[in-house]
Amino acid sequence: MAEEFPFEISPMFEGERIRKDGMFVELAGPKAVGFELVSATDMDEVEDGKFTLIGPDISEMEEGARYPFAMTYKIAGELVEADLESIVERRNHEFQNYIQGMMHLNQRDDIWVRIGKDAIEKGLTSFEQVAKAIMMLFKNELPFIEKVEAVYYTDEAEINKEIESIRDIYTGRDERTRNLHDEDVDTFYGCSLCASFAPTSVCVITPDRIALCGAINWFDGRAAAKVDPEGPQFAIPKGDVIDAESGEYTGVNEVAEKLSSGEYDRIRLHSFLEYPHTSCGCFEVVGYYIPEVDGIGWVDRDFTGTAPNGLQFSTMAGQTGGGKQVVGFLGIGVQYFRSPKFIQADGGWDRVVWMPKMLKDKVSEDIPDYIRDKIATEEDVTDVESLRNFLKDKDHPILERWEEEEEVEKEASAAPQAEFTAPQAGFTASQMQMPTNFAPSAPMVGGGGGNGGVKVILKNAKMSVDRIIIKKLD
Repeated sequence: MAEEFPFEISPMFEGERIRKDGMFVELAGPKAVGFELVSATDMDEVEDGKFTLIGPDISEMEEGARYPFAMTYKIAGELVEADLESIVERRNHEFQNYIQGMMHLNQRDDIWVRIGKDAIEKGLTSFEQVAKAIMMLFKNELPFIEKVEAVYYTDEAEINKEIESIRDIYTGRDERTRNLHDEDVDTFYGCSLCASFAPTSVCVITPDRIALCGAINWFDGRAAAKVDPEGPQFAIPKGDVIDAESGEYTGVNEVAEKLSSGEYDRIRLHSFLEYPHTSCGCFEVVGYYIPEVDGIGWVDRDFTGTAPNGLQFSTMAGQTGGGKQVVGFLGIGVQYFRSPKFIQADGGWDRVVWMPKMLKDKVSEDIPDYIRDKIATEEDVTDVESLRNFLKDKDHPILERWEEEEEVEKEASAAPQAEFTAPQAGFTASQMQMPTNFAPSAPMVGGGGGNGGVKVILKNAKMSVDRIIIKKLD
């Protein structure tokens, strides 16, 4: 694509993964600080094409090591405005992955970059080569950018000086949608930037639901669609309301069927368990259903421990991503916790039973007062049994669901025996995927002493059951 660079530059390299054995160096990521920021700037404040590096360059780095990493870009042009900053930042993710031998994941202050050994062998020696390529792509692919200047950081002290003010900028962007809601607009926006990683993903951005990556809100999507109509952000006419509580709209369903090539034809924007939003892979947080307590836990990328279900974030993220609707798991952006419509179809905050302490502290002000202390963290519980006891002790609202389930079980046990007819749930196998590790911690098949049996608990499923028979097995 450009002969002056020692690497190939092409969309064909999107989705390239650099594993540990093929990695020359790791930048930022789960165990090092980092960020990326784009700033809309006046024309006379940008020196077009200029690159500055603060800290050691690639040629000075030790193979196999990990370093802090940050990227900032100042952009200018007659059509450049502040609403475009997040969009250009997200394109940095895309363009970094155009470079053969580079892997860029996530966004904002959660970036994770790897440079492969092959790229080094082909002549990649400096971040200036990378920055020059990215600036070239910005101007070629985003014609509203007339001038761009880049500063990269690999010095941890310098990054730490900047990062809090950078986070304030992110927060300021997100605050713009606080008083705007889904019912106030007739157009939502979609984003296809993750299509290379998740070809069937349908990312829908609304005033009440930020993009899964956490980097693009409704205003950002509107600005991007306006200046680049053929770009990866595009308008989605909302259409008619099918169900306001769960957030189902005719326009969204039509786009879902088109973008997923017919794999999905229904999406409920504010539902966790029934026709949920697809999960791409760049999501900031994974939600997971805990059947033993009929509650939902959440775990973010920064949490390196094990959730009460016995799984780590990486395991659940691998199961959840790929652009699928997965029963029992859901990817979201952190800002969605601040939405008044947060999973409202499935109980909202009343359904949340566990979060890592750091994540809980981050969104603490947006957790309703009555339930804040009733949500467990890793400091309170270690497994499902201790979680159940914690919820009882705290009188969590989830206990009301347990009482309802007990009444159903009593009625079922008192009912006369009859033949069993398989129920029809609200989704089919082609619409939803059941993860292989979606199971209670304790076995559901009883045994011991030759006595067998099966306990079936149906939760959060709309189904028609004509007859149920429960028999003791010989």
